[in-house]
Amino acid sequence: MEVLYLLEGIRNSFLDAIVSFITLFGEETVFMAICMVIFWCIDKWQGYYLLLTGFAGTVINQTLKMTFKVPRPWVKDPDFTIVESAREAATGYSFPSGHTQSSVGMFGGIARANKNKALRIISIAMCVLVPFSRLYLGVHTPLDVGVSVVIALALILVGYPLFKKAKESPKYMYGILITLTLMVTGALLYFVLGNHEAGENLASAIKNACTLLGCILGLIVVYTVDRKNDFTVKAVWWAQIIKAVLGIVLVLCVKEGMRTPLELIFGNELLARGVRYFMIVIAAGVIWPLTFNWFSRLGKK
Repeated sequence: MEVLYLLEGIRNSFLDAIVSFITLFGEETVFMAICMVIFWCIDKWQGYYLLLTGFAGTVINQTLKMTFKVPRPWVKDPDFTIVESAREAATGYSFPSGHTQSSVGMFGGIARANKNKALRIISIAMCVLVPFSRLYLGVHTPLDVGVSVVIALALILVGYPLFKKAKESPKYMYGILITLTLMVTGALLYFVLGNHEAGENLASAIKNACTLLGCILGLIVVYTVDRKNDFTVKAVWWAQIIKAVLGIVLVLCVKEGMRTPLELIFGNELLARGVRYFMIVIAAGVIWPLTFNWFSRLGKK
């Protein structure tokens, strides 16, 4: 807590605003948006790598949260204050940090998979800034952040050579996908059947597991279709921007537009959530890529 009190002492409205913006790069929606743009416009194998590394990190993160059940810093020490704007996103248990896990996994993966020096410098800087933002805002302790950094870096280092092999061998890729499916299924059973106190934390863990299961099952379909219909990511720069923006709009429409209909159809919020995220991945990885050949022809004489 000494570090958090030190950072609490240097807060001001200007720094609060800057750090609050930086911490957004650890949010689920930003992670998904960046990964999708990379998948659509830059390198789909890098997209697979970042998505699956992020999913693996989230499973581990949620399992550790439910195992250790560490309260947030302001709960442990009622005299400690946080930046109030960060409270809404700081739900669930504190250890380890989900924002740190997501951001270091994504930006660390980008740095590992790219040789561009400037991109690597920016990515490494984000691997430092987002974890620091969680400390500055007062929503995590150094232990929460440090453990997440270690897990994310371990997954990056282990995952990269595996994905290089998976790029050449479908057996490796299906092996990774099946392993992650089993990890998420195991975590879901642990949350549902384990001796956990009912409440918001348990509900959040189960919800996240259903989300991940839907996403990974969707990726299995995406990869299977992609093997038969190898789409191109190349296009002129302005077509790439249009492709990315319209693709994100499509995904958001599925994400928000299918929420109520699926809940009415299935009568179960968790099942509907899993199906909805399955559909989101299918829309992003199967349906939207059908337009990519058309985008690749734009701007050509």
